Amino acid sequence: MNEIYDVICIGAGPTGLASAIEIKRAGMRPLVIDKGCLCNSLYHYPVNMVFFTTPELLEIGDIPMTCATEKPTRADALKYYRKVAEHFRLELRLYEAVTSVEGHDGQFTVRTQADNGESKAYSSRKIVVATGYYDLPNLLNVPGENLPHVSHYYTEPHSYWEQDVVVIGGKNSAAEAALELYRSGARVTLVHRHAELGQNIKYWVRPDIENRVRAGQVTGMFETHVTHFEPDSVWIENKNGRHKLPARQAFVLTGYHPDFEFLIQLGIKLDPQSNKPQFNSETHESNVPGVYLAGVIIGGNKTSEIFIENGRFHGKQIAVALAEQMHSPR
Repeated sequence: MNEIYDVICIGAGPTGLASAIEIKRAGMRPLVIDKGCLCNSLYHYPVNMVFFTTPELLEIGDIPMTCATEKPTRADALKYYRKVAEHFRLELRLYEAVTSVEGHDGQFTVRTQADNGESKAYSSRKIVVATGYYDLPNLLNVPGENLPHVSHYYTEPHSYWEQDVVVIGGKNSAAEAALELYRSGARVTLVHRHAELGQNIKYWVRPDIENRVRAGQVTGMFETHVTHFEPDSVWIENKNGRHKLPARQAFVLTGYHPDFEFLIQLGIKLDPQSNKPQFNSETHESNVPGVYLAGVIIGGNKTSEIFIENGRFHGKQIAVALAEQMHSPR
């Protein structure tokens, strides 16, 4: 017979880890499951990324984060969360994708499939979903988007030195990628469907990218739509007609969204316009008894509302609610 955990946390990012830590502190036994590595989303961030925050705002479990500079890097964060997981001796099952959640409050079965194809099952009394949003890019849904030279994730610029690169998008990720690629010797074209870049671009990035476009160092194409991709090229359309842009690589950096289908499969009700899930803002319990929500998924389409800085506190709210419920007389 399978061991029965008090809580299974689906998602091993900072919010999932923070939830498991608080649950363990409250005297319960959590298990954390993730389809990728520890902090899988952070791992897939750009290699040279610097957080737009200070170290203390990324801390979980009251463990201090130290780094060499004022703002932590991706490498700093990954090292920190590894050490925190080790410190609290969290039980983790990594590289296992959750395929289904069965049962009901007090008696759930979570079924997974490991990346080697092995199927497993775990039992728990409660479920916490903290799956983030970085795994699912917002697609353009145009022909050729699945070609090898098209990516929805930017990593690092070295291999694109003296190559033609098209960056599609108008927010922070697109602007920062375009700048780093330009400074690494790539020939960069930035394509954006609106007349101006996004309003929430970091205050030090906006003048930089605007000046590079103004100087012609980065070719900016605004009010422009991508119609389709072909090998080594991107076809775009704007008021001047259709054009073919050479592209050794195309980065489609148009944002990401939570796994709404998974939430629906769990029985969680979503607002038809915002996709915000139904949940109690004090306990974080969803409309499905025994299923709790943490992190960016509670924001629905507005993924910019929840960050590590505020999502890390959801675990404390959940742990308090679980402790009261599970320790109260029946």
